[in-house]
Amino acid sequence: MSRYPAARLVPIAGIAALLLAGCGAAPEQSGATTDAGAEDYCARMVTNSGGLEDRSFNQTSWAGLERAAEEFGVDVDVLVSTSETDLAPNVEQAVGSGCQFVLTVGYELATATLEQAEANPDTHFAIVDETVDVDGDGEPDADNIKPIVFDTAQAAYLAGYLAAGTSKTGTVATFGGGNQPPVTLFMDGFVDGVAKYNEVHGTQVRVLGWDKEAQDGVFTGDFENVNLGKTTTEQLIAQGADVILPVAGQVGEGAAAAALEAGGVSIIWVDNDGYETLPEEYRPIVLTSVLKNTEDAVVEIVGDDIDGTFSNEPFVGTLENGGVGIAPFHDLAGSVPQELADELTQLQEDIISGAIEVTSPSTP
Repeated sequence: MSRYPAARLVPIAGIAALLLAGCGAAPEQSGATTDAGAEDYCARMVTNSGGLEDRSFNQTSWAGLERAAEEFGVDVDVLVSTSETDLAPNVEQAVGSGCQFVLTVGYELATATLEQAEANPDTHFAIVDETVDVDGDGEPDADNIKPIVFDTAQAAYLAGYLAAGTSKTGTVATFGGGNQPPVTLFMDGFVDGVAKYNEVHGTQVRVLGWDKEAQDGVFTGDFENVNLGKTTTEQLIAQGADVILPVAGQVGEGAAAAALEAGGVSIIWVDNDGYETLPEEYRPIVLTSVLKNTEDAVVEIVGDDIDGTFSNEPFVGTLENGGVGIAPFHDLAGSVPQELADELTQLQEDIISGAIEVTSPSTP
């Protein structure tokens, strides 16, 4: 049985409190154990090259594994990758620990995860934001790999509608770290949300940085270069953008810096609540965040593995199951009229019911 509570419709500004309550910065100590529970069970995690405190999916994945340690009484630890050369050796080392479960994070680790899964069929793996479906049959290429993926386009659709509804210049923007499905999925949903706002309100808010039809746009080429994030955002601001969605991991902090310096510009964070995970100086410019509830997904999957019910069926986070959502508006709540907030709540209901279908070539 799923460990998620039944989906409930709540005012849009309160969704994130239900999704990621208690998710904060990554801990200073990597290991975590408890005295009770599955004493013979252990789990290891391998980060991508962005490192552990990436204010993104490495951080929230680790928060989930730590919580699993607390809830189930199991031993967990993390191997931190700081470059591409760390990836394969770290996965091999994680498997060599003898633990029953290995969690890897991101597309960079897909090849190493598949190689180790095929060589170690008795070890169970899960990978975040990647399906490991090389042959294209819709299933992971090894029976012992469980993909953890999220239909972030659904939540980004809400964020795009919000961005269009709060923009003062009539121009919003997005950019990515790389042209990859987990990135462009956000961008597709965002531009469709802006288009929906224009349709409903008869406006012409434009989006810089992404052409959904062409599946091409602005990319920094990596997920770590904060300075490149800043210069990219400065260019978008110079073209009139006053709400910006960076889908680029740590690079997004550069977007926040550019927005703060420019004044009158806000950002929409991704993966976790940027209001909580970014430095406090950026709180005044975080409009919302497009959330992936990686933490709860990891806890659920580890629990299933302990119970003996592990499967390679992909976990897909949606608005309906609470796997994705948008964060509260925090300091910028006053800039979101109640009418707009109500429209967002209705949009969420319509997406969940199927009245509105959010589509993307990258939909998991």
